[in-house]
Amino acid sequence: DKKKKKDARKSAKKDKDPVNKSGGKAKKKKSSKGKFGTSSITVLSDKAIQDKLCKEVPNYKFITPAVVSERLKIHGSLARAALQKLLSKGLFKLVSKPRAQ
Repeated sequence: DKKKKKDARKSAKKDKDPVNKSGGKAKKKKSSKGKFGTSSITVLSDKAIQDKLCKEVPNYKFITPAVVSERLKIHGSLARAALQKLLSKGLFKLVSKPRAQ
């Protein structure tokens, strides 16, 4: 009985392939992060963006600088300034003002 167990252990050790060891050097993982190319975000305001702001933005259900900058591909500071201008023209109504952090 004991001899059979020992023989089974020895045969299990022999069956292991010395080439495919679990330890040792492993292949380095490749990063799965996306490649950063040239950004197409507009920094300066032009006529096309002004037209989009006046036509599209007042029809949005939820208007924040983040939403405007995401949809129109403009910087956040430009979106904030544009929203202030639209608010002063009265194109939409302010529901809640953000608090200071």
